Amino acid sequence: MENRKIRVLLVDDSAIVRQVFSRELSKEKDINIVGTAPDPYVARDKIVKLDPDVVVLDIEMPRMDGITFLHKLMQYYPLPVVIVSSLTPKGGKMALEAIEAGAVEVMCKPGAAYSVGNISVALADKIRAAATLKGRIAKKGKSSEAPSGKKRLAMIQTTNKIIAIGASTGGTEAIKEVLTRFPKNAPGTVIVQHMPEHFTASFAERLNDLCAIEVREARNNDSVVPGLALIAPGNYHMLLNRSGARYYVEVRNGPLVCRQRPAVEVLFKSVAKYAGSNALGALLTGMGADGADGLVEMRNAGAYTIAQDEKSSVVFGMPKQAIERGGACDVVPLHKIAETLLKKV
Repeated sequence: MENRKIRVLLVDDSAIVRQVFSRELSKEKDINIVGTAPDPYVARDKIVKLDPDVVVLDIEMPRMDGITFLHKLMQYYPLPVVIVSSLTPKGGKMALEAIEAGAVEVMCKPGAAYSVGNISVALADKIRAAATLKGRIAKKGKSSEAPSGKKRLAMIQTTNKIIAIGASTGGTEAIKEVLTRFPKNAPGTVIVQHMPEHFTASFAERLNDLCAIEVREARNNDSVVPGLALIAPGNYHMLLNRSGARYYVEVRNGPLVCRQRPAVEVLFKSVAKYAGSNALGALLTGMGADGADGLVEMRNAGAYTIAQDEKSSVVFGMPKQAIERGGACDVVPLHKIAETLLKKV
């Protein structure tokens, strides 16, 4: 690197962060920002085209998280990578996983995007150190596996928790019992209650008047944020999705699942996929088995899951099926469900 500038590719979903880092790092005489990318898919193409010496990578990004991308990069195109993320405090679990995946250095991003320039001097030093390793980064094994050898069941941990609740017969009062015990800053919550079209809006309005949190019927692309509960509209499935650190819902049509639309099964399986261990799930009173397999998937993905107990259930169908299939970490009476969930946040 003595005879030319260090070629750097910046990968971060925030346009502000990319702009500030580009501006500040370009002030360094020996660093050249050859490109930026908002997500790993764009980054992949630019790496091949631009052949950077160092990649500066965020963890929370759209379409693919940074750790998953890091595994793939180290398998197919190993390069020195410096992780800069709000999820990597010193000694944190994500920092360790990033290093194990092949990152050379890990830095903690400031809380506000506009203040990222404050760490540019330290980042420049880490880029210089990383650049000396180009050509000496060994290829790693299959990208589909985490360092422990276990397959990654969901996207990497993110900053906010998600609570997912499913219910059917007797669920309107059960959900009211749970949500009225939530504080104003409770985790973002997504709910499927078997209910006809046009009824869910009124149900949400009623709950909104009673609860400290905001409760409303979900609209497509609504963000899932602390202090908000979104209820699936009648006759439409609701799925959780994620873009970077942002969770949001998709409201869509589709075939009946478990004879239902909306189906708890659809919601819970999407939560397992996109929130993983960042989620908490509760399957409440209801007839049938909707949500039982989804709760199993959530638990397998690392989520904390509970089922309502028989005594407090109007109909002990859905919770019973989840318990029998091994989907519930705990079986809890209705009046303790909110408290139990919040203790795990």
